[in-house]
Amino acid sequence: MSKVLKERLQKAEQGLSRRSFIAGIAGSSLMMSMGSLVSGCSSDQASKALATGDLTKLFSPNIWFEINGAGEVLINIVRAEMGQHVGTSLAQIVADELGADWSTVSFKHVDTDPKWGVMVTGGSWSVHTSFTALSQAGAAGRTILIDAAAKLMGVDAQTCRAEKGVISSGTKSLTFAEVVSNGDFSRTITEDELASMPVKAPADRQVIGRDLRNLDVADKSQGSAVYGLDAELPGMAYAMPLLPPTRYGSQVVQIDERAAKSIDGYIGAIEIKDPSQTVQACVVVAAETMPAALKAAKAVKVEWVSGPTAKVTESAILEEGARLASDPEAGALFVSEGDISAAKARAAGSLTATYTTSTALHFTMEPQNALVEFGADGKCHIHAGNQWQSLILPYLAQALEMPETDIVIHQYYLGGGYGRRLFGDQMIPAALAARELNRPVKLIFDRSSDSRFDCVRSPSVCAFEASFDGDGSLSGIDHAVVAGWPTKTMAPGFIGTGIDGEGQIDGFSINGADHWYSLPAHRVRAINNELAQETFLPGWLRAVGPGWISWGVESFLDEIAHKQGQDPVAMRLGMLDGEGKNAGGAGSTAGGARRLARVLKDVAARAGWGRDMPANEGLGIGVGHGQERGMPTWVACVAHVAVDPDSGDVTLKKLWQTIDVGTVVNPDGAMAQAEGAALWGVSLALHEGASFADGQVAEQNLDRYTPLRMRDVPELDIAFIESEEFPSGLGEPPLIPVAPAIGNAIFAASGQRVRELPIRLS
Repeated sequence: MSKVLKERLQKAEQGLSRRSFIAGIAGSSLMMSMGSLVSGCSSDQASKALATGDLTKLFSPNIWFEINGAGEVLINIVRAEMGQHVGTSLAQIVADELGADWSTVSFKHVDTDPKWGVMVTGGSWSVHTSFTALSQAGAAGRTILIDAAAKLMGVDAQTCRAEKGVISSGTKSLTFAEVVSNGDFSRTITEDELASMPVKAPADRQVIGRDLRNLDVADKSQGSAVYGLDAELPGMAYAMPLLPPTRYGSQVVQIDERAAKSIDGYIGAIEIKDPSQTVQACVVVAAETMPAALKAAKAVKVEWVSGPTAKVTESAILEEGARLASDPEAGALFVSEGDISAAKARAAGSLTATYTTSTALHFTMEPQNALVEFGADGKCHIHAGNQWQSLILPYLAQALEMPETDIVIHQYYLGGGYGRRLFGDQMIPAALAARELNRPVKLIFDRSSDSRFDCVRSPSVCAFEASFDGDGSLSGIDHAVVAGWPTKTMAPGFIGTGIDGEGQIDGFSINGADHWYSLPAHRVRAINNELAQETFLPGWLRAVGPGWISWGVESFLDEIAHKQGQDPVAMRLGMLDGEGKNAGGAGSTAGGARRLARVLKDVAARAGWGRDMPANEGLGIGVGHGQERGMPTWVACVAHVAVDPDSGDVTLKKLWQTIDVGTVVNPDGAMAQAEGAALWGVSLALHEGASFADGQVAEQNLDRYTPLRMRDVPELDIAFIESEEFPSGLGEPPLIPVAPAIGNAIFAASGQRVRELPIRLS
């Protein structure tokens, strides 16, 4: 997370958690909300507003949760669900502090509204950034329930406890249902009281850290879960996009509809003219049915003038990256510690290497889609799954030339996201087509269009130079990182500056270079590849920068260990001393590099590091500290590979990982996250990779884009460190060390050093 973005997110979270906490009965339910009271509005008035539903004049509450007359708890979830069970994890935090019976808990995902603050799901942030606010909200709710129950039972509130949906004091007890039905809840907890609200000690938790029923699994497994692709509205038209030859700069010359007009149900072809210039030269083909839309999309012929990048290739992008990396004046400083110039000048020896990654696609199971209707209320209603509603709303407002407050994104489950649905650019042509046709339009991308429209992970180049003293000891590492930057195009307000105040930095695309190893001298430059930026829309793909940066860092460290004749694990442990800036601080950074050393020791022991291996087989190591230094999840990974000496085929036999994520809120969900991330790491390392040809992605479907198949899934052995530290995140971290662990294992097995992803030996 960039420093700028982190500050804005923290401010938004604090804005939610430090407003007054208000309780009141609405109908037969107890509503627990955060709200900012307007001047002259008392807490009593706010409670009455909750009861009557007249909320607009007094305050705008976000209803965190409500308890109905049957004692059932409904929790509102701001984060998006894309398979990671985020709703269950966040509900567990509230339910634990509240003292609820888990069997009575449910949740729902909310639609966009300014009262929810920044709506974003990514970066492994959901639990980490929500934990404090949700814990305090649950504790405030428990306090209010206990106070009401104590009055009903005629006891001192200090003698009461809430557990499994029951308030008890000695032999007396009341269920949540009884308290809600009979209690007095005209109550406001001030922002100062909320900030100091005592939350449970880890030993007292009853819900957090337990393997409980995941609240969304039943709907998904039974087929009743509703994804964006499932959304329907009366009278809607179906539509398919026709995309130009280049993302930017193409122009529509003419649209030939003659062949499509004979298709039953054909409505027409619409040239999308987007004032925001986010979606350029797109044509939307609409019909009354999906089969008709599919046929019409093939029948309509569009002539375009290509943009200036029509001849750009993958190799050209990587060559430009290598050129920029070799320019000592290029880029902005991200790390500058010690005197790297002096280390180079005094060096008795050096080692250089360049590591690259190719284009990678999100290739989500559910292709991009959006259903849009302009309602009788004068608002634009968008039905789609999305990860960062707060990001796309300004673009939609510009494209539609209407206020953000008049655009509502209705949230659905995501059939895959992990970065692709951070930017809801597919909503723009759907909305403009709906306005043009004056009816609801459901726009669906086929697989080829989805791949071409993808916000791909940029090709990258990492160039390293290590310096060594006369005695062979490492004296410094110089590191240049070049890639297309997602934030530069999609969220330019979050671009930061170099540590010396000069130049630009996309934190998402350089995180991981500021690792936790102690080095005598260390310099890192962040460089934007403008050719990549002009050719496609770079995207945030799971782990973003650390996905390519740690590939280089961890692989290059193995090269250094080999040069020095050191064991790769022993060398890393020597550099993870936890001194100085690497000592860590508060929150999830507590313990610093010593926690990374702990997981490294653990995984090495579990994998039997140092044992004799059969011929042509080897073990490799890689570590990671999460997507960003300020919110680390400590991961160490060992890979066991076999390399066929004749064909060069690589077989990944097993992966071990040890993970320290701090407090694990949902153990089952955490393991699922770790397994999924690790396997995607395998896929990116050995199987999937795309390339640009003639200005667009060449691999557009599964005949050419080849993600990990079931037959290639290795044995997984993943363990979590038991911890009571502040929780971090799990969406990205287990992916990060997989590729270098595999690459280093290949070297151990075959003596071949691989420096390109995906790895291709045969």
